[in-house]
Amino acid sequence: MKKHSNFLFVLLSFLGLYNIQGQEKAIPVFENGEAQIVEAFSNPDDWVRHDLWVETNFDTDGDGKMDRMHVDVTRPKQTDTEGLKLPIVYESSPYYAGVAGDADGLFWNVNHELGEIEKPRTHVEVKRTGKRPVISNSQIRTWVPRGYIVVHSSSPGTGLSQGAPTVGGPNESLAPKAVIDWLNGRAKGYTTPDGNETVEAFWSTGKVGMTGTSYNGTIPLAAATTGVKGLEAIIPVAPNTSYYHYYRSNGLVRSPDGYLGEDIDVLYDFIHSGDESKRAYNNKTVRDTEMKNGMDRVTGDYNDFWAGRDYLNQMKPMTAALLMSHGFNDWNVMPEHSYRIYQAAKDMGLPVQIYYHQFGHGGPPPLSMMNRWFTHYLHGIDNGVENDAKAWIVRENDDRLKPTAYKDYPNPDAEHVTLHLGKGGKTSGRLSPTTINNQGTEVLTDDATISGTDLAQAKESNNRLLYTLPTLTEDLHISGLAKISVTLASSKPAANLSIWLVSLPWSTEKGAKITDNIITRGWADTQNHKSITESDPLKPETFYTVNFDLQPDDQVIPKGQQIGLMIFSSDNQFTLLPKPGTELTIDLDKTTLQLPIVGGKNGLEKAIK
Repeated sequence: MKKHSNFLFVLLSFLGLYNIQGQEKAIPVFENGEAQIVEAFSNPDDWVRHDLWVETNFDTDGDGKMDRMHVDVTRPKQTDTEGLKLPIVYESSPYYAGVAGDADGLFWNVNHELGEIEKPRTHVEVKRTGKRPVISNSQIRTWVPRGYIVVHSSSPGTGLSQGAPTVGGPNESLAPKAVIDWLNGRAKGYTTPDGNETVEAFWSTGKVGMTGTSYNGTIPLAAATTGVKGLEAIIPVAPNTSYYHYYRSNGLVRSPDGYLGEDIDVLYDFIHSGDESKRAYNNKTVRDTEMKNGMDRVTGDYNDFWAGRDYLNQMKPMTAALLMSHGFNDWNVMPEHSYRIYQAAKDMGLPVQIYYHQFGHGGPPPLSMMNRWFTHYLHGIDNGVENDAKAWIVRENDDRLKPTAYKDYPNPDAEHVTLHLGKGGKTSGRLSPTTINNQGTEVLTDDATISGTDLAQAKESNNRLLYTLPTLTEDLHISGLAKISVTLASSKPAANLSIWLVSLPWSTEKGAKITDNIITRGWADTQNHKSITESDPLKPETFYTVNFDLQPDDQVIPKGQQIGLMIFSSDNQFTLLPKPGTELTIDLDKTTLQLPIVGGKNGLEKAIK
């Protein structure tokens, strides 16, 4: 009889049903280490949907009361009818209640010299959208049928959440922490934003996983840095992990791709959809005081304001298992954002995996990867996910949902190979793994009216310097961070420095994307040659050495292509745009590129023989 009962339990469990006292009860089902869709959880008409406000421990809108966050819940009816407790998939966002539209003057004017004080820009107001009780429908159809409860919350100062948006300030970490505390019975939830009637999460197991893309991917990391108990796993997709790295590069004022002139105060205006009666106070205290005094568009230097919005500095309390996701061709939130956090979490001994694809902004891991992650860390199923490969990379031309497994990222077989420059950069100079002596200097003239793509395709140009390896006779695998060291002199006290690593010849076939030829790139302020915290105006005809990393990449460059290093000044997709004419003189003998190549120097020599 006992054996028969065990068999029946297994059978009914597989079906998502378990018989207790003659009544069938739905339960989560697992197969091959993944939560399966359970029919009893799958009818949207049966889902319980409601909203509430969770009280935090901060007051950022100055009304003398702790700010409350607006939260919605979607859960299977069995959490009411059968006493079922389930783990939670949680996504938080500043975007749920709408954002500001474009307006003339919304972005900063970038047409000026470096270090020039800019004219004020135009501010906009957001009109809140959305109706209670639904904040968002994201994640619901994926996870509720698989035996999870889905929770959303609007971040501070957005939608019906109280407080002020701070774009990376402490309250944006503490707000999701409060929601997770409520899910674990440690914080109070209320039926209204100002009332005293409480709501309890009686249906919660207390185990929470967070995910989301872009800003919505930043918030899981922000919550995890608080060390909040119950946050077991996070899957950030293309997260902004440092607002300095989003709006600056090595001391340079730099815009995210597609948003020339955006800065942190622009994003503040863009998301500020909260209570209109609190906006004047929020604008004064956050945007017009803290941000205005801290963001420093004059020098672009890293300071305490930016350090406080860099989650790498706040990771010590973090305990959540981390599955990172990013695109190598994401020039909005660049791939360094995930790389730096992944490396730190790995060094801390946390469970980690990273998934990279070859496309642009966004793109979560395959559902199976996410499912295994949440199944193990939220449901406690021993599926061995912690022993899976650490790195999953979508190879060129492969389906984004079919990544290749690697031991780690960067590829453990990659080694940096130092490449030297040979004169001829106005057309195409040499790039060589052997030292080339007595090459002297070469000069480029800045002209921001010419795009980087046009410069890369030009057979000859005075506005860039280009150095190439021989044509590859075999495929060459690059994995990791390329490192550039440029020794230069400037005709002006300040100048942009832009570096592109390209694959040539440039593809002009129909349907070809610019990113097909851009391997990686990077930018720097030449005044920050000592450090990113200190600008040092350049003296004419004096040489300085600027060192920095390019964006992380993992790419197989096909045989028949040439790898080219392009050095130029202003990049009209990303940098400030001074008047043309600044001259940069490059010392070729003291300028090098370190390229991370799988197989190291032998691998390179084999590919160019």
